[in-house]
Amino acid sequence: MKDIATVGRTKQILNDHGFTFKKSLGQNFLVDLNVIREVLDKADITDRTGIIEVGPGIGSLTEQLAKRAGKVVAYEIDQRLIPVLEDTLSPYDNVEVVNEDILKADVMTTISESLAGCDEVIVVANLPYYITTPILMHFLEQNLPIERYYVMMQKEVGERISAGPNSKSYGSLSIAIDYYTEARVVQNVPKSVFMPPPNVDSIIVEMVRRKTPKVDVDDEVLFFKLTRGAFGQRRKTILNNYSNIFENGKEKKEALHQMLEQAGIDPRRRGESLSIEDFAKIYQSARSFPDLKVSDGA
Repeated sequence: MKDIATVGRTKQILNDHGFTFKKSLGQNFLVDLNVIREVLDKADITDRTGIIEVGPGIGSLTEQLAKRAGKVVAYEIDQRLIPVLEDTLSPYDNVEVVNEDILKADVMTTISESLAGCDEVIVVANLPYYITTPILMHFLEQNLPIERYYVMMQKEVGERISAGPNSKSYGSLSIAIDYYTEARVVQNVPKSVFMPPPNVDSIIVEMVRRKTPKVDVDDEVLFFKLTRGAFGQRRKTILNNYSNIFENGKEKKEALHQMLEQAGIDPRRRGESLSIEDFAKIYQSARSFPDLKVSDGA
């Protein structure tokens, strides 16, 4: 049987099952074996590795994962693809396909039951472009026992995830990923390796989960509100951005000024110039100003 991840085999599978792409689900299937194998080589997968995949499509990546890993659990939201996957993945008894929205799935139970015999659990996925960030944050915020992530995504999002301060891609997403993981770009992927080809190129990002978060905060919700708020309008100073996210912020600008100075942060700086450690200082300072409250909608 020919590998799924080729143009010819993919077209045959789509024709055999009468499948048509649903644009709203960001369906772009991999048709390049070399790209897939390069990703799996970097992921260092063995027969003791448990894999979680999101959006397997017709199984082009899943098949190659199954050849190397101990067990693969693939979450597919599109009911139309379930019979396709039952067909294409029938030779592999170490694959479990779950027809469920990953954002609503009980991933912890899946890990403890379906992947219980594995030495480590990692995520390897070609993530749907329209929902990449929510999926990653869904995994990270649950504190799941997932050691590493190797995820393909829109190039722009990948650059934001791995960006550092003082770069145009750096923002609140960069800080959130840095809080939980060490992230780096491992490979660029041209749009030509997908069917149908998307409008933009992709990027593969490796994220290794930290044993403990990079900075010590006891209220993550507040901390991330402060980081997001600093980038509300990128050209504005952090003082002006904060005056928009704190309750009655414009009237309390002097107190906000004092709060930032106590943190050792010049109120005239912009959010993009601040490191995650700077935001931890702002967070600690904000805790000592009980009259300053971040709005619920921030």
